[in-house]
Amino acid sequence: MSKLRIAIADDHPLFRHGVRTLLEATPDLEVIGEASSGDEAVALAATEKPDVMLMDIRMPGVTGIEATRRIAAADPSIRILVLTMFQDDASVFTAIRGGASGYVLKDAERDELLRAIRAVGNGEAIFSPGIASRMIEYFAAARPAAKEETFPELGAREREVLYLMTDGAGNDEIARKLGISGKTVANYVTNILNKLQVRDRQEAMRLARESQSPQEEKRGGS
Repeated sequence: MSKLRIAIADDHPLFRHGVRTLLEATPDLEVIGEASSGDEAVALAATEKPDVMLMDIRMPGVTGIEATRRIAAADPSIRILVLTMFQDDASVFTAIRGGASGYVLKDAERDELLRAIRAVGNGEAIFSPGIASRMIEYFAAARPAAKEETFPELGAREREVLYLMTDGAGNDEIARKLGISGKTVANYVTNILNKLQVRDRQEAMRLARESQSPQEEKRGGS
């Protein structure tokens, strides 16, 4: 039986060392590289083609979320397991939408982590128990608006601002349409960027466009 080839992306050397030590003591797993930033993670994925990339969310430069998007877009065969301390809904949903196959907290027990790595490596999706429960509750709830399902981490007004941005409206135009001040719009934009974990409004607009159905895109372009 061939070993699963694992890469570790985390900016804390001691944490990487601990995970590597655990994995190297596990016969069916092999560590093929480490990265200390999102940029390094993307480069490592491109050169080494791991079966599973363990990805932290908060790293210097390119975030783990953006690194996940780039790796998943470049090579969908690389499975990404987010391994982080952040369990807020914004981080979870943004990571999954970015292409992560699993989401496990850093305080997981040894056996839970190993089980998650094997599951993701075998093509399954897996989440820490608390996160899985919240996802089930979310998707089981009645939600009338499709766009709300697309960006659950955003509030209703933040989604309005995002989609107006995507339609090409600037802050002043958004303020006029929504009947709010330009400063309030700027605050909403800042919140949107933080919650979606993107660097600028262009990346936020790209995410919104990618989430639109063909019918919505046609309406937006007409």
